Amino acid sequence: MNDRRVDPRRLELLAELDRLGSMREVGEAMQVTTSTVSQQIAALAREVGTRLTEPDGRRVRLTPAGRRLAGHAVTILAAIETARRDLDPSAAPAGTVRVAAFASAVRQVLLPTARILAAAHPRVRLHIHEREPAEALALLTADEVDLALTYDYNLAPARTRRELRQEPLGRTRWGLGTPSPPGGPAGTAAEVFGRYRADDWIVNSRNTADEEVIRVIASLAGFEPRIAHRADSLDLVRDMIRAGMGVGMLPARPAARGVALRRLSQPEVILRSYAVTRRGHAAWPALALVLQLIRPSAAA
Repeated sequence: MNDRRVDPRRLELLAELDRLGSMREVGEAMQVTTSTVSQQIAALAREVGTRLTEPDGRRVRLTPAGRRLAGHAVTILAAIETARRDLDPSAAPAGTVRVAAFASAVRQVLLPTARILAAAHPRVRLHIHEREPAEALALLTADEVDLALTYDYNLAPARTRRELRQEPLGRTRWGLGTPSPPGGPAGTAAEVFGRYRADDWIVNSRNTADEEVIRVIASLAGFEPRIAHRADSLDLVRDMIRAGMGVGMLPARPAARGVALRRLSQPEVILRSYAVTRRGHAAWPALALVLQLIRPSAAA
């Protein structure tokens, strides 16, 4: 790279091109023309002294050097954003923290946090969006929220974009909820699932992670589950199981009346929860305070 200054705006366009893969889509996202994107990327190539794009049919793609620079751009832009926010650690937290989270996290983590903020830190407020993980991460990537509370399963791990920072919050063992009475022989997860191969199955309607887990274990048991119902609310899933409409995955907590919880092992099913922020943003005092407050509730 030569010693000329690199324009951060051009780095942002390069990072967006790496993310979106199309100059037209970059132009739409950044509200500039496609020709402006092309000209700015070309100017950036001159600034760094190497080709950043190459033809790919009627489109263009990043060269290996372009991909490497796009990776550096994410870190550079995050540092610039941090500086712009004037993150003085001694500053009193203030402002509105926008959070997207799945329903259980809203109820068990964010509502207690909101009560603490109202009592002890009234200058910090939460704006809460109930969203499943993919929806929450899309809002975070688009800078429409500051924090996403998400989850995945050990048998269906999720991937996190490199411009995001993911902090583990807690782990919860899950089991199979059935309408039958407690008891029955123990066994591996596949053996437990195999006893319900003829039953209907209930899965989430907006996130496929639990369905992926069910299909993985069912495949070990040698059958394909018959997905009959889809529901987001755990309370609704419990009610459907209690009504005899099928079986489904539930947290391994004391079972609700009329619902038996079958423990799963070899393999276990573990839900893993996360706090996800954009890199360089977690030091903002208001967001740092919220992260500090949610950790104990999430771990519990």
